[in-house]
Amino acid sequence: QVQLVESGGGLVQAGGSLRLSCTASGRTFNNYAMGWFRQAPGKEREFVAAISWDGLNTYYTDSMKGRFTISRDNAQNTVYLQMNSLKPEDTAVYYCGARYRSAMSRSKADYDYWGQGTQVTVSS
Repeated sequence: QVQLVESGGGLVQAGGSLRLSCTASGRTFNNYAMGWFRQAPGKEREFVAAISWDGLNTYYTDSMKGRFTISRDNAQNTVYLQMNSLKPEDTAVYYCGARYRSAMSRSKADYDYWGQGTQVTVSS
C-alpha cells in the first residue's frame, strides 16, 4: 500500500506556471513508475505524463510536450509536474498515480494507487 498526496495547485493566469508535487508514503517509492493525469468537469480522466521508477525515462501526451515536465526525487519520495505556458484548457483536477514494479503507462487502468487530486485553474 502507498499513499499519495498532491499539492501545488491553484489559480494562475494564462501564460503562467505552476509546479505540482506528489509525495508518497508507505512502500518503497522507487518500486513505482509514476504518472500524472487530469480530469476536467464532465470529461474522462486523461493522461498527462509518466516517469519510470529511476527517472531516466519520461513520456508525455503530445499536446503537453514542451510545456510540461515530469521529474522525481526518490530520496524525497516525490514526483513533480512543472507546468509552463498554461492555457485555460489546462484547467482540471490533477492526479498522480503509482504503478507497482511495472513500466510507464498512459492508461489509467494500469495504475494501482491514486492521490486525491489538486485543482488547477487557469484564467484567460
